[in-house]
Amino acid sequence: MRSFITIITSYVFWYPLIMSMTWIIGGLLFYFRREKRRPPELTVTPLVSILIPCYNESKTIEETVFHLHQINYPNVEVIAINDGSTDETEKVLRDLHDKYEKLRVIHLKKNSGKANALYLGLIASKGEIILGLDADSILDPDALNFMVPHFTTPNYGERVGAVTGNPRVRNRSSLLARVQLCEFSSIIGLIKRSQRILGKIMTVSGVIVAFRKRALLDCGMWDRDMITEDIGVTWKLQRRFWDVRYEPRALCWMLVPETLSGYWKQRVRWAQGGIEVLIKHRDIFLDWRQRRLIPIYIEELLSIFWSLSWIITTLLIVVNMIKTNFYYAPVFWSGSYLALICLIQFGVAMFIDGEYDANLRKYYLWAIWYPIIYWYFNALVVVRALPKALFKKNKHQFAVWDSPDRGLGT
Repeated sequence: MRSFITIITSYVFWYPLIMSMTWIIGGLLFYFRREKRRPPELTVTPLVSILIPCYNESKTIEETVFHLHQINYPNVEVIAINDGSTDETEKVLRDLHDKYEKLRVIHLKKNSGKANALYLGLIASKGEIILGLDADSILDPDALNFMVPHFTTPNYGERVGAVTGNPRVRNRSSLLARVQLCEFSSIIGLIKRSQRILGKIMTVSGVIVAFRKRALLDCGMWDRDMITEDIGVTWKLQRRFWDVRYEPRALCWMLVPETLSGYWKQRVRWAQGGIEVLIKHRDIFLDWRQRRLIPIYIEELLSIFWSLSWIITTLLIVVNMIKTNFYYAPVFWSGSYLALICLIQFGVAMFIDGEYDANLRKYYLWAIWYPIIYWYFNALVVVRALPKALFKKNKHQFAVWDSPDRGLGT
């Protein structure tokens, strides 16, 4: 039993240690080689169609639409898709339509999911560039000025199919929100920077992402039966050899869950979507042209296995200690090392993202809660999401969504 525990705990220790160092090095390489360089200039301003899927967003959509009409990009249309909301969203959108000339509204009688709402919004759109934005998000006034040149610069953007932006957490009143604030820099932002060094990324951020319409049509657009449309379309674009880029200067300010139940639902959905994508695209190993996606696929697979190993290791150690009165000290020392490297990773990431969020670095000490609580929480999330993805029912029906947790103040 001790030898088995030693083997599995070695993996539990070494995998996050190696990946953390990889993300730190990759993130710093991206920062100094690309991020610090002068961004491509905005020389032309093609029409950008901003799509906002809405489901029970009566408390947030007015602020989102207001700020979209304050951006510094001159050529936009805004399309809000009311996906069968059961609250006052329809009434709010009708009032906003009368107030804002650039706003167009699509009302759907039945909730058919975010991917379907985006699909219908794309059909109604006039722009060659499509920006997907969550209904609780505030787009930075200059975000499009950083995203559009990726598509329009000659000899630079012809193969660009999507550009994902840099979501920033704006509700910071609770412990859960503050830890997620740190997480979005250290885990999500740093990973995207590292993956872009390899040339492929696991997923765009659905909260803010711009697409070339032609690329979406080429790859078959969003999968309307998948629980996470952003992960699915990222892989479809990259498998059709469209480039997917990360633009950290393109900011949007979003709300994150501030209740454990809301956070749990969100993360189970994300994990389930990631597993569904792995299942769907498991054939990439048979196509040599997809070789640059293989490291991303394997890393995601290993992260799932790590979560399961973390749970198994914890249970085995507890049982073994109870039965034999055996104190397995190396496990606890290993946990201390992992917590230290995790805090170093957070420090590097928050140093980088501090350029875009002036108050970010003062929240660094809140990151200490991440290795203490989040590792167990996220491991349990994978345990819950795995059977949901493997034994998913109604695979060819629309993946509908529930009212999200938008924070304690909404």
